[in-house]
Amino acid sequence: MKTSGKTPVKGFVYYAVAIAALGGLLFGYDTGVISGAILFITKQFSLSSTMKEVVVSAVLVGAVAGASLGGVLTDRLGRRSLIIVAGLIFIVGSLGTAFSPAITWLIAAEIVTGIAIGMASFISPMYIAELVPPRVRGALVAVNMLAITTGIVSAYLVDYALAGSGAWRWMFGLGVVPAVALTVGMWFLPDSPRWLITKSRIDEAKKALARLRAPEEIGPEVADIEQSTAKTSGDWKTELFRPALRMPLIIGIGLALFQQLSGINTVIYYAPTIFKFAGFQSASAAILAAVGLGVVMLCSHIAAIFMLDHVGRRPLLLVGIAGQVVGLAALGAAFHFKQLSSSIGDIAVGSLVVYVACFAFGLGPIFWLLISEIYPLAVRGAAMSVATVANWGMNLVVAVTFLTLVGAVGHAWTFWIYGVITIGAWFFIYKLVPETKGKTLEQIEAHWRIGAHANA
Repeated sequence: MKTSGKTPVKGFVYYAVAIAALGGLLFGYDTGVISGAILFITKQFSLSSTMKEVVVSAVLVGAVAGASLGGVLTDRLGRRSLIIVAGLIFIVGSLGTAFSPAITWLIAAEIVTGIAIGMASFISPMYIAELVPPRVRGALVAVNMLAITTGIVSAYLVDYALAGSGAWRWMFGLGVVPAVALTVGMWFLPDSPRWLITKSRIDEAKKALARLRAPEEIGPEVADIEQSTAKTSGDWKTELFRPALRMPLIIGIGLALFQQLSGINTVIYYAPTIFKFAGFQSASAAILAAVGLGVVMLCSHIAAIFMLDHVGRRPLLLVGIAGQVVGLAALGAAFHFKQLSSSIGDIAVGSLVVYVACFAFGLGPIFWLLISEIYPLAVRGAAMSVATVANWGMNLVVAVTFLTLVGAVGHAWTFWIYGVITIGAWFFIYKLVPETKGKTLEQIEAHWRIGAHANA
């Protein structure tokens, strides 16, 4: 089915995307808030470097569990129901961290928050991708990544505002506000029409599409989805290991690993720490510099929204990753050449600006967009879960080893190692990642099925 480029997108589509993207905002806020809070938690609980890594990484342990659990439940309960569950867990986690009486309690509450993050990180973009017309899918799924960055920037601003008083409990507790908005807002949205059709709830799917599409688009879209689902067994355990899924799984897992191995979350979690390494004297100054990075990332995400459905996924990925390599090389050089010590702060800021800007219009949003596009409907929840578990698992590895790696090989070689791995990511994408711009989800699914038959 091809929708007319002249048919306007209904306003309700934008409303639904805005509500669902609150899951992304919470993802960003609850991963970003720790970067400033950890400076004060460390003082209050007298944490060693190892314990700092444990506290920062606790949310990632929960995210791995949440992504695993979400993959099983989203195809059973539906996208909408599971986003509501994630919202409730966000509320519990935010309150738990805010009222933590001891470090063990804080770690446990961070794990709970992580479960919600792991679920929302892939279910929100999946829900959006299945709701919106193909001609604007890139831009509107990227809105979720924009929301993630907005959450990170909001977290940095909250950290900065509260840095003077060291009120780290409020830093965590304010996450309750968007969590409540997500939970209440999703209650009034329809479930994914594609998921409803897999459950043979055709009338409900048509009612949902009536809120999302022009009348003349509903019949053809339902027919396309029914035709696509008829070609599958309906059993995700069988479908996941079909030859047609081999390459999409390789691409999804590969992008998941490379996104983290490029070192992005060392910047998100440890940005103020990196700036203190680079010579920023006060916690407030380091956090303010991190806010600047977040604003750069936000602006770059906005640019991506306008480019994804015009330029395409592949060009942005390749250009963005090349820019990340340049940023990491310069950041390593800033720490390596000690004679530049008087300028190390300026060089560190400049190289990080290049790095995060390029990530934010390339590998950052496009990983989440592609894994919401490239998997067949019958296994989309399970396959996205596999890629997301790989992403959060590698995120955890990078987070718990960053300070240790810095201690072992120094700042310069740590960032250069990330840079070499990122060069590998460029070749991986150049060789394997297809262009999905302008195609329906069913056309993308047919592409993999035809390719598997051709190689059989």
